Amino acid sequence: MKKKLSVKDQSACMACLACEVACSEAFYKKYDPDNSCIHIIEKKGATKTQVCVQCGKCAKACEHEAITQNAKGVYTIDKKKCVKCGKCVEACPFQVMVLDEGKETPSKCIACGICVKACPVDVLEIKEIDK
Repeated sequence: MKKKLSVKDQSACMACLACEVACSEAFYKKYDPDNSCIHIIEKKGATKTQVCVQCGKCAKACEHEAITQNAKGVYTIDKKKCVKCGKCVEACPFQVMVLDEGKETPSKCIACGICVKACPVDVLEIKEIDK
């Protein structure tokens, strides 16, 4: 089984940012929208939730092989191999990887579900799919 964060019902999103707050606080112990691995944006007058779809473009961009896919299909960062060059952040098509100066390595969604639990209107889900 592979797992990933998914937007279950975009139309229900109220742009309350509870998911962004929860993610940022989980990784950085404070709320900073730039430090969240999920983003609520406005696109063409509509609210859009941008999440990591575990596409692997970050891993392909990493010249040090610091990002690998685990058995559950989630791409994770090996802190020992990462040199904090930022190429993975640049490669992310959804701008949901974070490179904060105060951290040893970038952050990315690990499908932990913290944002799912924080959402008051059930917009998000962790999907488990056979593959």
